[in-house]
Amino acid sequence: MSARDRLTDGLYGAGWATVKKLPEPAAVRLGRTVADVAWKQRGAGVRRLESNYARVVPGASAQRLAALSRAGMRSYLRYWMESFRLPAWSTERIKSGFAPTDLHHLTDGMAAGRGVILALPHLANWDLAGAWVTTKLGIPFTTVAERLKPETLYDRFVAYREGLGMEVLPHSGGTAFGTLARRLRDGGLVCLVADRDLSASGVEVDFFGETARMPAGPALLAQQTGALLLPVTLWYDDSPVMRGRVHPAVEVPGSGTRAEKTSVMTQALADAFATGIADHPEDWHMLQRLWLKDLDPAKAPGARERGAQ
Repeated sequence: MSARDRLTDGLYGAGWATVKKLPEPAAVRLGRTVADVAWKQRGAGVRRLESNYARVVPGASAQRLAALSRAGMRSYLRYWMESFRLPAWSTERIKSGFAPTDLHHLTDGMAAGRGVILALPHLANWDLAGAWVTTKLGIPFTTVAERLKPETLYDRFVAYREGLGMEVLPHSGGTAFGTLARRLRDGGLVCLVADRDLSASGVEVDFFGETARMPAGPALLAQQTGALLLPVTLWYDDSPVMRGRVHPAVEVPGSGTRAEKTSVMTQALADAFATGIADHPEDWHMLQRLWLKDLDPAKAPGARERGAQ
């Protein structure tokens, strides 16, 4: 392991070991302080976040984009502070930490036994939403995680999410899709973060007026298994409680090739994501390149910008 990898792993390890022991008000203050320092330094991630927000809020002034990126960094660090602390949260704290609307789309689908796919963008805290599903609803689910470097960091994230009641499969290796399909055919729940493609098989979509690439997996799984495909969007307000919405199901088109159906369904997901992101842009934690115009042609398709998410 390189010195840089050891440092990265050590920093995340220190975060989990230290932050989870802090009183909640102290963790909130720490997160805001770290966010403001990072924002003032205007590193590559902050500049990319601001550039992405310029697509989401067209015509925004430089001052508006700067305010959005500062709020975005605070939201991003809230995600991290909560995630570091989640393993130490009580059952009641998890149950009271999330308040979604239109939950019947999920519960009715599970009751029907047909399997359900929840597809989310990088909004607010998807780990908290997952912990709430396993704790409040008592529904286990399967998800996929990007293999991070160093491997020890990936192992930390897998152990962390498994500790919250999730079954975690590696994104690479070629076996995840088959396992997800089996879980869905058994009437299970699958949750996927699906607003950024990490493979060479992504689907081009119109996203805020420009072309981006999003994963085909959610749409393909729905077609192959008959599972319900539900977009979910999340956001923060000024309270300690995260908010969310379960959107109506994305239907499988009645005609067309598999590729055509996948394209239509992935565009419908992108449209639902765009609705949530436009309403709460500061909670969209996209510090990487997303739109095709921004990607290095030598790296796309399947450009992989490493990040611990």
